[in-house]
Amino acid sequence: MFTVEQLLTIAKEKKASDVHVTVGLPPRVRINGDLVDLEYPRLTPADCEKLILDIMDERQENMFKDRGELDFSFSIPNIGRYRVNVFRQRGSVACAMRIVGTEIPSPESLGVPKSVIDLHSKKRGLVLVTGPTGSGKSTTLASLIDRINDNRNAHVITLEDPIEYLHSHRKAMINQREIGLDTRSYADALRAALREDPDVILVGEMRDLETISTAITAAETGHLVFSTLHTIGAAATIDRIIDVFPPHQQQQIRIQLAVVLEAVISQQLIPTADRRGRVAAFEVMHGTIPIKNLIREAKTYQITSVLQTGRKDGMISMDDALLDLYNKGVIDAENAVSYAQDVNYVTKRVNQFF
Repeated sequence: MFTVEQLLTIAKEKKASDVHVTVGLPPRVRINGDLVDLEYPRLTPADCEKLILDIMDERQENMFKDRGELDFSFSIPNIGRYRVNVFRQRGSVACAMRIVGTEIPSPESLGVPKSVIDLHSKKRGLVLVTGPTGSGKSTTLASLIDRINDNRNAHVITLEDPIEYLHSHRKAMINQREIGLDTRSYADALRAALREDPDVILVGEMRDLETISTAITAAETGHLVFSTLHTIGAAATIDRIIDVFPPHQQQQIRIQLAVVLEAVISQQLIPTADRRGRVAAFEVMHGTIPIKNLIREAKTYQITSVLQTGRKDGMISMDDALLDLYNKGVIDAENAVSYAQDVNYVTKRVNQFF
């Protein structure tokens, strides 16, 4: 029987992003978006339980027995750091492990646009990074927090579930709080953070009305707030936030959001044309006066057209970002179309280049 350390060493060599352990299959890894079986025998219930319990301490085991699922992170010296979700399925134990870099990449190396990198110097407001699961939102945010750490004498509080990238104190002072370990919930931690003299607050995910409401209040009261949502596109992100609130509050939230919103960055990871990796495509919306007016007037359906004409303000739609990558030969036509928001628009533009 192999160990978790051996399994994760092989995953690292194969440049996998995730490792899956479940009964009835050999361990699987995700490489450039595709699931691949490793050359191991099929796992039995006992195999899975031993592998997974080996990476949990007694407190985590007790929490898992009580809840039936658990998020946590752990690291293995000289191999890597991992975000783990352990869960039960059909009476057996299974898990998914996301590989987290031990070194925080620079935003430039991730392809983050300059107008987004410049947000690290903002003194207040709300910055949202959105996209599907596994699209690199946490890494983008970590790179921006790291840039603050290099350049600003600021107090940064991060609220994460679980903590992924570890930040050291450099120019900034960074306190990282883990949901479930250091605090009970995002909402509790965010309310407390407002009394902890922060300059910058990172909220790992805006999951519910209370967290969203408190994050908007934090941005209103003079803090720079970063957070994520599982949406694709700036317009969908605005609509998601507004729709969380009861109808009688929605116009007030539109007004508040129009005041505090600095930017929405929506990202997807696209397989490269050579199939050797993936590249991030970024849609960028900044809180310009025309955008703020559209939010206030509930005309979010017009946001995409503003993005298409707003390049001088550092803005770009997801479809134009995909076309830029296609024109540079970074991604192929098939993926440009399959990841597009407006398939007809991208298909026509791609066909013009043939």
